[in-house]
Amino acid sequence: MNKIVVASMRKSVGKTSVIVGLAKAAGKKIGYMKPFGDRLLYKKKRLWDYDSALITDIFDLKENPEDITIGFEHAKLKYMYDEAGTKERLKDISERTGRDKDALFIEGGPELAYGASVNLDSMTVARSMDAKLVLVVGGEDGIIADDIAFLSRFVKTSEVKLVGVIINSVRDVEEFKHTHFDSIAKMGVPLLGVIPYTHELAHLTVGHIAERLFAKVITGEGGMNNLVENVFVGAMSANIAINSPLFKKENKLIITSGDRSDMIVTAIETNAVGIVLTNNLLPPANLISRAGEKNIPMFLVPNDTFQIAKQIDNIEPLLSKDDTDNIELLGRLIKDNVNLAAIL
Repeated sequence: MNKIVVASMRKSVGKTSVIVGLAKAAGKKIGYMKPFGDRLLYKKKRLWDYDSALITDIFDLKENPEDITIGFEHAKLKYMYDEAGTKERLKDISERTGRDKDALFIEGGPELAYGASVNLDSMTVARSMDAKLVLVVGGEDGIIADDIAFLSRFVKTSEVKLVGVIINSVRDVEEFKHTHFDSIAKMGVPLLGVIPYTHELAHLTVGHIAERLFAKVITGEGGMNNLVENVFVGAMSANIAINSPLFKKENKLIITSGDRSDMIVTAIETNAVGIVLTNNLLPPANLISRAGEKNIPMFLVPNDTFQIAKQIDNIEPLLSKDDTDNIELLGRLIKDNVNLAAIL
């Protein structure tokens, strides 16, 4: 079985999306595990990792999400397992999730050193499982160059089967190649591919925001995949709002209290991608009906407008199982830009 640890030097560079793209592009039977969970979800009185739930849903894996993660907290894991016990748990999970599969993807923590104190950092996992290691790097050009240089100088990659590095979400690929490829080649780190920045993957969807806010969807279920590029807090009158430059931008999500009928009407008439109704206040039925006719999602939350705006600002744009277009897009990006054969 082909075991591949997908890790990163820093958090939020797109490891999970790369795994989804690799699996889609390969078109093979895959297994998945995430030994050290870091995106904790509590659903149906059970704890699991968001990424584990996502990939089991997308690829219709039979394992329960909570069964492919060893744990979430350093203190508990340190108490429960020594080094030998951790290695045994990794072996047990990999044998179950990888049975009859062409490839088993093992997702590392948010950073390369994450989990080192409990023997679950990416390097140790790759070595313990005799797995290949693929590193994903991303960010500004200088940060990418720094990470690859640090990897080549200070990380003992000789202890693992390093396949190479995937550079993710680069805004100007040709410029990046012209500026950095020669220096990267001199560092001796194998380069597996450069994935271009893609607008659709960099923004939240209305549905993801609703899910993260635990909101009650009132209408517009068909528009939950709408991309949110701008967020407008409708705390003023509609007459003032429509003169704001931000309000005139496309693909805007409006946050306003449910009793602000003027703002809700203006949001509907200017084709907002979604409307968040705060303070658990429902607008009149005719406005709900008008939003439904235009397929504009409208959902209800208990907190006030300011609190909800802060919460949305802190939401990371993660892939969801219903983002079918983006899932297919990830497969195409990997197929077109990454040396898949070297990995699989």
